[in-house]
Amino acid sequence: MGLAIRAEARWPESAHDDTAPSLPGFIVSSFSPIAAETASRCLGRRPAFSATQTAGPEDPETFAAPVTAVLITTARGDRESAGHVARTVAAGGLLGPLLFFQSVPNAVAGHIAARWKLTGPVVCLADPASALEAAALLIEDGDADEALLVRIEQGAGGHDQAHAVLLSSLIPHPAIPEAGGRP
Repeated sequence: MGLAIRAEARWPESAHDDTAPSLPGFIVSSFSPIAAETASRCLGRRPAFSATQTAGPEDPETFAAPVTAVLITTARGDRESAGHVARTVAAGGLLGPLLFFQSVPNAVAGHIAARWKLTGPVVCLADPASALEAAALLIEDGDADEALLVRIEQGAGGHDQAHAVLLSSLIPHPAIPEAGGRP
């Protein structure tokens, strides 16, 4: 597909990843907190550019941050939230508005984009192969310079897994510094 991996992260990565971090605005489930944490780790490992920089190393006047698309892929979505909603409705209980907000995986994609000031498209797909193809098309068509692809699946008994990769074209873009280099 002509893509290069510029950074990568996983959940879990160590024994310390036994409990999902808290994420304001997301309740009941580990789905969104783990997706956001894995995305943050990946973006934090982005070579030669960090979201906290507002200018390039050589010429702050002309440096343009890369346009980064955010793609979330999950085969089953947020199973914990769905289960909580089903149990609450079956018991005749009331649901809060946060559960409606987080019921779609795009909510965490929007959170990631806002937190990291990413300005590219946001896409959510069920199939990882389709998400990879969409990332390649967004880059090839010029809608994004790079794409953050986050795959998250919730496992039984809290064995959640996430994998994030930051992808770019094999052909360098002037706004994206090469690993360890300058634009």
